Parts: sequence; structure tokens; C-alpha cells
Amino acid sequence: MLQTSRIGLRARHDSDVAVLQSELHDDVPTRSRADSRPWRPISPGAAESPYAVAPAGDDAACFSVVELSSGELAGEALLWGIDTHNRVAHLGLALRPGFRGRGLAGEVVRLLCHYGFTVRGLHRLQVETLADNLPMVGAAVRAGFVVEGRLRRSAWVSGEFLDEVLLGLLAEDWSEEPKPGAPADPA
Repeated sequence: MLQTSRIGLRARHDSDVAVLQSELHDDVPTRSRADSRPWRPISPGAAESPYAVAPAGDDAACFSVVELSSGELAGEALLWGIDTHNRVAHLGLALRPGFRGRGLAGEVVRLLCHYGFTVRGLHRLQVETLADNLPMVGAAVRAGFVVEGRLRRSAWVSGEFLDEVLLGLLAEDWSEEPKPGAPADPA
């Protein structure tokens, strides 16, 4: 398990699937904002569940986020679209509603960076998120990501087009610690 003093990233367990499915996928408004694909109902036990326990692969690393003090499942985190030739990957996370607003997202982002840069030897990590997702943007910026662009009206979400922002971080610009003077993580 990769861990900080408050959270750990571990392999997904079968017992995680129903909880993640119920609190993250079945929350249609939130899931619609987090995934570029249209929401559709999926049974927790279905192979196409985004939280299904799957064999390890080279193109994605899926983790469950655990709050260490309570041992509770706090959410999910992943590196996806891992390109071993160009040494790049995309970063994503989702916390269960009861774990939001406690500063955990920043720690998850930093652990994913540690995994991507130190364990996997990647050169670049990238985040794409809705421009109004200020907790994710803030967590990424505090971890050292730089806003590289804005994709105007590029995401179809619940009947309207919304802007997305693209953030990137290179291995040589990364530090294990949050940026000095960065405000507390609201996510």
C-alpha cells in the first residue's frame, strides 16, 4: 500500500465495488461531471462497472483510497491512459461524499504522482477536469500541476457544454511536498 499519514492507496477489493458503485456511480449528477461518457445504469456486479476488480494492466492503475485512521474506504484513484513509450499518464480521483472537504484529495494527488514518477518512471502526468471543479484544480495546483490550457465548451454535461481545463506536471518539476505557501486543500 502507498500511504501518507492519513490515507493509503491499495488494490481494489471485491467489497469496495458496491460502495463505490452506490456512492460514486449512482450519483448521476456527480458522475456525469466526472466522466466524458454519458451516464448509464450499471449493476455493481457487472463486468463493465467502472469499479470492477480487474487484472492489473499496463495502461491503467486503479486504486481504492482508504482513510487510515478509520480504515474506511474513502474513494477511488487511478492513473489511466498510461503510455509507456512516451511515459505519460492521466490522473483521476473521486472521493465518497462523506470524505470530501477534508483535505484528502491533495494527498491522493501527491501519492498518485509518487506512484507515477517514482514507481512507474513516467515523465508527465496530466489532469483534465471541468473548469468549475475548483477542488480538483486546487489539489492539482498545490501538487505542482500547471494549468496548460482551457478547452472551451468541450464537455457535454447534463444538457449543456462546459469548459474543461488541462493541467500538466513533469517529473523534473515534481516535489513530494505541496507547493510552499499553498492554501489548505478544500477537497
